[in-house]
Amino acid sequence: MSLPSATELETWAVRALEAARRAGASQAEVNVSTSRALTVNVRMRELESVEFQRDRDLHLTVYFGQRMGAASTGDLSEAGLEDTIAAACAIARAGGEDPCLGLADAELMARGALPELDLYHPWALTPELAAEQALACEAAAFAADSRVAQSEGASVDSREGAGVYANSHGFVGHRRSSDHSLSCGVIARDGEDMQNGHQYSSARAAGDLWAAGRVGAEAGLRAAARLGARALSTRRAPVLFAPEMARGLIGHALSAMSGGALYRKTSFLIGKLDSPVFAPGISVLQRPFIPRGAGSAAFDGEGVAARERSLVEDGVLRGWLLGSYAARKLGLASTGNASGAYNVVVPPGAKGFEDLLKEMGTGLLVTGLMGQGVNLVTGDYSRGAEGFWIENGEIQYPVDEVTVAGNLTSIYAQIVAVGSDVDTRGGVRVGSLLVDGMTIAGS
Repeated sequence: MSLPSATELETWAVRALEAARRAGASQAEVNVSTSRALTVNVRMRELESVEFQRDRDLHLTVYFGQRMGAASTGDLSEAGLEDTIAAACAIARAGGEDPCLGLADAELMARGALPELDLYHPWALTPELAAEQALACEAAAFAADSRVAQSEGASVDSREGAGVYANSHGFVGHRRSSDHSLSCGVIARDGEDMQNGHQYSSARAAGDLWAAGRVGAEAGLRAAARLGARALSTRRAPVLFAPEMARGLIGHALSAMSGGALYRKTSFLIGKLDSPVFAPGISVLQRPFIPRGAGSAAFDGEGVAARERSLVEDGVLRGWLLGSYAARKLGLASTGNASGAYNVVVPPGAKGFEDLLKEMGTGLLVTGLMGQGVNLVTGDYSRGAEGFWIENGEIQYPVDEVTVAGNLTSIYAQIVAVGSDVDTRGGVRVGSLLVDGMTIAGS
C-alpha cells in the first residue's frame, strides 16, 4: 500500500489548524507524518526476523498569546482530532507565559518554489529479496577471513516517509523521503582473542547502496585486522581520526553551536563568535540542498527556509544554529536550524588516507570510540578508543583499551590536515582528521 498523497496530508493539517483557530488559539502549527518500513535480520546463515512497520502521527502545537500547549495522536478521525485539539488547548491555558514562545517570524518562512532535493526513491523490496541480500552480506564476511567465526547479524532496512508541516502564517511545506541501509557485524577469533568488526551502507536510493558482498567483506576484514590488539603505555602523540570517527568530532562542535546550549550557557563556545576556534584553513559549511543528501532539507521544523552558510570560515567561528525560541532567548533571529544542521561539509584537503598516515609518521589511528566522555560546558574530551599504532607511516599493530583525551578547543586548533577520503553516508561529510597531539592514556 502506498503512502498517503500530499493532498491527503495537507487536508489533515489544514483541518487541525482551522479547528485550533475555532478553539481560540492565536497561533498554531501542525506536523502530519506517515511512514512505512521493512527490516530483515539474519544471523549465522539463518533468517532471524522480519518486521513490517507502518506509522502515522499528527502533532499539534497551539499558542494562546505567549502560552503553549501540544498534543499528538495517531487517530486521524474527527473524534481523534477533536480530542487532540482539546488536550493541546487545555495544556496551553494552564501553562505559564513565556515571551519567547510562538511561531517563527512570518517573513522567514520558505516561500516560492522549493529546491528539488531528489530524496524519495521507494524500493520494491520483498522480505525474500531482503533476506537474500542480508545472507549474501553475511556470507561475504565469513569468506573474507577464515578466523571470522561468528556473526552478530546482517540486516537490510528500507524506509519511506511523507509529511506536511503547516502553520497559521499560511505556510504549508511538504516532505517525502526514503532511507535504505545494509549492515553487517561479525566476530573474528584466534584462540582466546575475539574481536568484532562492523560495516554498513546507507543511501536515499537502493541503487546507491554498496554491494552486499562489499559490506560483508569489509566487516570481516575489519574484525580479523583487530586480532592481536594491544594496550599502549600512556603518552602524547599525533592522532588520526578515521572519517567515521571524525564525523563525531565535528558533531561536538555543532552541539556547542546549538541555541539550546547557548541560552542555557552549557557551551564551551560562548563568547567565541568571530574568533578562531579551529585551525587556520579549516572551514565548516552547511549545504542543505545536496541532491539525495542524508541531511538535505528545504525548510526546518518551523517552516523557516534552510540556507547555505559558513559556520566556520578559515578557522573562525561565524554562526550559531538557532530555532526561533532559542533565537529570542538570545536576542537574535532564527537561522533556520530548528531541526539542527543540514549536510555539514568540511572541505577536504588534497591528501588521501595513506598520505595522512605518512604525514603523521608515528601516532594512533582511531577507528572506534566508546563512552560519552565529552563535556560541552568545558570542552573536556576523554573517550575510550581502539585503532592501530602507526610508525613510519605504516600500520604496526592493532590497539585497544586506551583513552584519547584533551580539550576540544585545543583539539580543533591542532587539526593539521583534513583527508580527501570523505564519508558521505551521514549528515556530516568529512574526511580523516589529523590532530597534531593528544594524550593517549593506556597501561
